Amino acid sequence: MKILHTADWHLGKRLEYYSRLEEQREVLNEICEIAEQENVDAVVVAGDLFDNFNPSSEATELLYSTLHRLSANGTRAVIAIAGNHDSPERIEVPDALARVCGIIFVGYPMVEIKAFKTAGGVEVTKTAKGFFELKLPRCDFPLRLIHTPYANEQRLKTYLGVEDEEATLRTHLQQHWQTLASEYCDSQGFNLLVSHLYFMRKGGEMFEEPDDERPILHIGGASAIFSEAIPPQMHYVA
Repeated sequence: MKILHTADWHLGKRLEYYSRLEEQREVLNEICEIAEQENVDAVVVAGDLFDNFNPSSEATELLYSTLHRLSANGTRAVIAIAGNHDSPERIEVPDALARVCGIIFVGYPMVEIKAFKTAGGVEVTKTAKGFFELKLPRCDFPLRLIHTPYANEQRLKTYLGVEDEEATLRTHLQQHWQTLASEYCDSQGFNLLVSHLYFMRKGGEMFEEPDDERPILHIGGASAIFSEAIPPQMHYVA
C-alpha cells in the first residue's frame, strides 16, 4: 500500500498584494505527478487546504480540480481534513459529490463518514464517529483511519463532551483514540491517525510557531497534545 501524505497547501495565500496562486498551481501539479508516477493507493491532505475561511473562487476551483485529479476517477482514495486556517463548514460542503470520486472531506471532530463505494473500487467498509475503514482497489488489506481535524478548545469540548480543564481534554482525546484503535485496528490492516493539532513530547520543548502562521496555540485555540496520546498500534500524520 502506498500512501501520499501532504498538508498545509494554504491555497489563496497572498504576500501583501502578490497572489501566489500560480506557484501553488505548479506545486499541486507536481504532487499529482508524484501520485501518478508512484501509483499511490491513497492521498491524505492533513489540514490547511485554504489560507483563510473565505477563499477566492480561483483557490476553490484549484482545490477541487486537484483533488479530482488525485482521485483518478474514483480508483484512488483522497482524504482531506480541516486545519486551523479552514472553515469546517466550507470543507464539508461538497461531500456528497466528492464521495462519488472517492474523496472524503472531514471538517469537524467526531464526524461519522457515510459508507459508499465508487465505480473505481474505493469503498468505505466500516464507519464510526471519528473513524472509517477503506478497501482500496489494489490492496489485499484495509486502510483504517482515526481522524481529528483542527478544532479550537471549545469546539473540541463540545464534540468530545468534555467540561473541565486542559489536562482532562488531553486525557479524553487520548481515551477516545485508544477506544477506536482497540475496537477497529489490528495487525490485519494499516492503521493511521490523521489530525491537524500541535503534538509535542510531554516535558519537551515547545517550539514557537512562525510569525506568519495563524497560531494553533492561542487563547481559546487548541491545546498542545502529547505524543504519548497516540495509540501504539497507530501510525500518525498531521
